[in-house]
Parts: sequence; C-alpha cells; structure tokens
Amino acid sequence: MTDRLYSDPDLVQFYDMENAGGDDFNYCLGFAGNARSVLDLGCGTGQLAASLSDGRSVTGVDPASPMLDVGRGRPGGDKVDWVEGDARTVRLGRRFDLVLLTGHAFQVFLTANDQASVLRTIAIHLAPGGRFIFDTRNPAVEEWREWTPQRSARKVAHPSLGTVKAWNDVEHDVATGVVTYSTFYEIPGGGSALGAESKIAFPAKEDLAGMLDDAGLLVEQWLGSWQGEPYVANSPEIIPIGRLR
Repeated sequence: MTDRLYSDPDLVQFYDMENAGGDDFNYCLGFAGNARSVLDLGCGTGQLAASLSDGRSVTGVDPASPMLDVGRGRPGGDKVDWVEGDARTVRLGRRFDLVLLTGHAFQVFLTANDQASVLRTIAIHLAPGGRFIFDTRNPAVEEWREWTPQRSARKVAHPSLGTVKAWNDVEHDVATGVVTYSTFYEIPGGGSALGAESKIAFPAKEDLAGMLDDAGLLVEQWLGSWQGEPYVANSPEIIPIGRLR
C-alpha cells in the first residue's frame, strides 16, 4: 500500500486535477441522505469526506499520509476525523450509518484474501440499518485497453506549472487478471517526467457476490454506473449497495 502515485507529494498534487468531482462524487452526496455518521474508506484527498461533513460525523481512512494532508486543508476538512490506516485491518471501535469505498479504491487489493478482509472491515463498521456502497470496474469491459500512451495522452492544467503532458502505459496479466499501469507527468521547461507504477485487480461480479455473502453483507441492488443504471453484463462499473445480513 505504498504506491508512489498516492504517497509521493509531487504526484499527489495532480490527483485532484484529474479526479475531482465526477459521477461517483455526485451520486454519493445524494446517497448519504439522512446518514448521521459516515466512514469513507480509501478516502484519498478527502473531497467526498469533507463535502459530507456538514452536520454529520465523518471519518476518512487512507494509508497515504500525503493524501490525508490534502484532506485536512480542504474546506470542511477540520470537521473530519482523518485516520491513517489500511482498509483491510483498520478497526475504529464504532459503527456507522454509511460506509463508502469509492474511486475504485477496492481494486488496489489484489488478492481474494485482501478483498475479503476489506469486506469484513465494512461489515464490522456498519451499524444495524446502515448501508454500504463501493465500486470496481467491470473486467468484461476491459477498460485497461484504453490506458496505452497513445489513447491516454492528455494535458493537465496545473496552477503553477502550466500545461503538463500526462499519459499512462499498461500491462495485463491474463493469468491473475491484475493490471499494472504506469502514470507519467512531463513537467514543462525540460524537467524529467514524474512517474509511478500501480497495480489493480478486476474481480468479477460473481466472485464479489460470494465474498460479500461470506462477510455477512446483503446486496440489495447492483448498479452498473454512477448514473444509477442497473448492472448488466457490459456495464462499465460493478457497484453493490446493501446492508448487514
């Protein structure tokens, strides 16, 4: 859990420029509803946690301290309880009305054992009557095919560095299903490119369903996108919503 993309401040500075807002953020703001307490596992730079903190007790957990530092400095960040911890093992000694794990953070857990541990963490921290929601990319769509240097090339507007060229590269391990992708940022003015290598898993829906059941979690609804569409075989996302069984 020491991925440089999230633990190196030079790379963390680009995170919100590429990931701020989005459909998952908007959906979860509405989904939180009347929940009075929220646990945001894998909270990253804390945009969602801070946005949910008005009138709620919110805890944001992430293993990368530079990401949490960004969260603390956000508007509303002073209302969040920030915890440096691993979603597989963190134990907070309390339960929450809502447990979130968004931004495809579930995919950084590469093995079935690690994935099952995260689901147990959700169950342990979920209050009776509370709800959980998380997302993972649908392996059937093979989104990683778009992460080649040619297809992923983009420009990022940095407030002090100016226009930064960015791109990815990718390898897919057919045997394990694990995707290794690299992220690069070319600093203007002849500076060398910043880069980091990351690994993510693409668990299938049927495997997730079994692990959720084993963790004591009941799925009430499967979404296939953050627009709220029901899951079908070619949906881009796998998004279970549920409660304790």
